[in-house]
Amino acid sequence: MTTLRPADLAREHGISTQAVRNYERDGFLPAAERAPSGYRIYTEAHAAALRAYLALIPAYGHATAGQIMNALHRGEIDEVLVAVDRGHGRLARDRDTLASVRSAVDHLTAETGDARSADAAARTIGELAHHLDVTPATLRNWEGAGILAPARDPATGYRVFRAADVRDAELAHLLRRGGYPLDHISTVVQQVRTAGGTGELARALDDWQRKLTAQGLAMFHAAAQVDHYLTLLDQAGPGSADRPRR
Repeated sequence: MTTLRPADLAREHGISTQAVRNYERDGFLPAAERAPSGYRIYTEAHAAALRAYLALIPAYGHATAGQIMNALHRGEIDEVLVAVDRGHGRLARDRDTLASVRSAVDHLTAETGDARSADAAARTIGELAHHLDVTPATLRNWEGAGILAPARDPATGYRVFRAADVRDAELAHLLRRGGYPLDHISTVVQQVRTAGGTGELARALDDWQRKLTAQGLAMFHAAAQVDHYLTLLDQAGPGSADRPRR
């Protein structure tokens, strides 16, 4: 059996030996045996566990990666699979959300891009409600949720919806019809405001798409690393304490 030092494991990933020891302490690596001198003795199984843990981080995040490794070392394979399933479920929901927001942005760009410059006059709450075929109470509800932030006429105190407000209301209307909750819509609209318009948001959505793709590929890589680690533990035989069972 090939033995490894903490420095050997650390060097492969460009991390410190203290980080390796911390990962063992936290249960992300199996407990190492000790030499008579007290130094830790690591094996290829420890190296594989470290590869698996570090591969899980970009796929599922630090917290879930740690939960998965601890569950593996308790032999709780079903708990591992539940965590993995939840991660895939979140990724699928993020993909659905991205598709809906992209569709909404494309819709706004196609239908209102040219008309906005020709119809830039401010609208009252009644006019905007009529434009969207909703009630004024609905718009006030959206305002309360942080989706809309209209100015007020200094003379009358009435709400004034300018071009950006109309854009936000149209985007909210599209997402609301798609079944999204108000708090989710508020987050999307805030992103539009921060980006400065739908053009910048479209570029942000492309970046989001790249991140989701990278996460999906990271899940593939993590699955391969975890499977390799389990194979090594299976080969260790029944005498391996607290080893995961498949």
